[in-house]
Amino acid sequence: MPALQAGVAAPEIKLPLLDGNDFVLGQALKRGPVVAAFFKVSCPVCQLAFPYLERIYKAYQSAGKFTLAGISQDDDRDTQSFNRQYGITFPTLLDDARKYPASNAYGLTNVPSIFLISVDGEVEFSIVGWSKQDMEELNGRLAEISGVKPVSLFRAGEQVSEFKPG
Repeated sequence: MPALQAGVAAPEIKLPLLDGNDFVLGQALKRGPVVAAFFKVSCPVCQLAFPYLERIYKAYQSAGKFTLAGISQDDDRDTQSFNRQYGITFPTLLDDARKYPASNAYGLTNVPSIFLISVDGEVEFSIVGWSKQDMEELNGRLAEISGVKPVSLFRAGEQVSEFKPG
């Protein structure tokens, strides 16, 4: 069960990006919906989920209709290593590993936890852990937001689990 259900106001996020700039949720929402994807580099379910988030990002980023941001619960060095290893190119924020201000504001107990936040600042959809069906739903929603036909998220011959708890 997600920490924040659909229809709940999403807490503000203000965190540093890996590139040193700041990310502010309220500012990002002015450009369109935001996908906030919380993770820990040592989490095997995050290691499973994030390459699929990258596929979604690559498929729709050129439309510029939403922001996808990973939110790491680790330090910058480990997070950069994770991004290299799993091919993650979307923006990544650092949630201070001493206090976890964003993770705590979102009431997280498990990662990955993924939230689609609408332009009015409400949680529209959330996924905790890995759900193939929910990831396909997110893919479809982001394709619709981007005004394009959904890409096939899973490739022929891929053995993909239906569900894995976070």
